[in-house]
Amino acid sequence: MSKGKNYKTTLTACYLAFITQAITANLAPLLFLRFHTEFGISLGKIALIPIAFFITQLTVDLICAGFINKIGYRTGALISEALAGLGLAGLSFLPYLLPDPFTGILASTILYAIGSGLIEVLASPIVEACPFDNKASVMSILHSFYCWGCVGVIALSSGFFFVFGIDHWRWLPCVWSLIPFVNIINFAVCPIESLTEDGVEMGMGKLFRTPVFFLGIVLMVCAGACELAMAQWFSAFAESAIGMPKTTGDLVGPCLFAVAMGVSRVIYGKFGEKLELTKYMLGSGILCLGCYLAASLSKAPAICLIGCIVCGFSVGIMWPGTISILSKRLPRGGTAMFAFLAMAGDLGGAMGPGIVGVFAQMNGDDLKNGMLIGSVFPLVLIISVAGIMIKVRKER
Repeated sequence: MSKGKNYKTTLTACYLAFITQAITANLAPLLFLRFHTEFGISLGKIALIPIAFFITQLTVDLICAGFINKIGYRTGALISEALAGLGLAGLSFLPYLLPDPFTGILASTILYAIGSGLIEVLASPIVEACPFDNKASVMSILHSFYCWGCVGVIALSSGFFFVFGIDHWRWLPCVWSLIPFVNIINFAVCPIESLTEDGVEMGMGKLFRTPVFFLGIVLMVCAGACELAMAQWFSAFAESAIGMPKTTGDLVGPCLFAVAMGVSRVIYGKFGEKLELTKYMLGSGILCLGCYLAASLSKAPAICLIGCIVCGFSVGIMWPGTISILSKRLPRGGTAMFAFLAMAGDLGGAMGPGIVGVFAQMNGDDLKNGMLIGSVFPLVLIISVAGIMIKVRKER
């Protein structure tokens, strides 16, 4: 790699990319009720919006394994930011321009979901390819920006509604679209290196014949499930099981969870050189299991609430930590490895909330029972991390 390049600009571009991803994931849910009242869209149809978002992301993750190397990281990053910006801006206009408002919302969602999926696949390997010391710490800090993005979009959007009123909501997506549009400039000029020095990657065939890769896939599925099962049900859980007012739960719940998750990633980012990643992840997994059990089994509302919030801290290291472990163990894993890890995380993120919701419904809409079933995810994660630790020790 050439000397004298300013890789801090690359980091800045990837930080903003993760903030963009947080915007695409969290803005529309704040407007669901407005879509229902203004356009007369049924709640059943509105439920299809997050489904379309996650299915699109999963599809992009899968496709990226085969085509990103052909177009290059820079081109992929530019396309990701452009589509995310267009999708967000489209949310302001397409529902009014098309005969069917729902079609406009869905088209916008798919556009920015494609951008978000590309960001998810590209940002981590772009940073991994940079010549930073202690890359696991850098990766943890990078992923913390998704958390700060979540907090920012929820808090600032709520502030916008308070100051200007929900009737002026259509200007908000335009404002948020400025971040990805500006970030196009950053990705156009920042230095971007190849993930492998000679450009030779393992290939998907060899990757799938590597046992540690499968452990990484299981870890990512569990990481996504642990995170999203608690995060997406936090507000409803706070209302039904803890007795928190709905408006307070909708705002405070996701924000506190995201803050706790971001703090965990920043702590490892700052002190990662002194901490062994696998041990940190094992301890976080045990803490996550304790949080799920506390939230589901305790009869004290305060303990349930603390369990939900601390769960955000416990899952913080899971996603970036798994990426760092696999990057170190499989340095020639290449783009395909990052794409499949992102797909596994998204798959867990889609499965986790669904499984919790189904089991809660089977038990009389009792979310405590749903959360109890959700404790299976951190349990499997603990076993998987322990498996990697045993494998590493055997190879020493």
